[in-house]
Amino acid sequence: MATTTLTKDTFEQTLDDNDIVLIDFWAEWCGPCKMFAPVYEKVSEAHPGVVFAKVDTEAEPELAGAFQIQSIPTLMAVRDKVVLYSQPGALPEQALEDIVRQIESIDMEQVHQQIADEKTEG
Repeated sequence: MATTTLTKDTFEQTLDDNDIVLIDFWAEWCGPCKMFAPVYEKVSEAHPGVVFAKVDTEAEPELAGAFQIQSIPTLMAVRDKVVLYSQPGALPEQALEDIVRQIESIDMEQVHQQIADEKTEG
């Protein structure tokens, strides 16, 4: 699957309709973002069950602000509407592959149980 562009209008629907969404927060003027883009695109083709999305922080400042993006590129991984990973910096291909595999292998029942437990404790 090729990458898809996320906007404030498509963001919620994309998370509702897909189990795993990786989000690359980037900007046109960002050199490291341009270097990371082909890696992101290549890895997306190897994982058709994962949505590889891109948010242009210049065009979508509301989304960047909502996730407190202060450095780009920032990669965020969301599964079942839970943010499991968020880290600034361009990644090499193997590191991105490792993150995708880790996100795919997480036991989400356990994650949801931990969230529920934290809510009842707090």
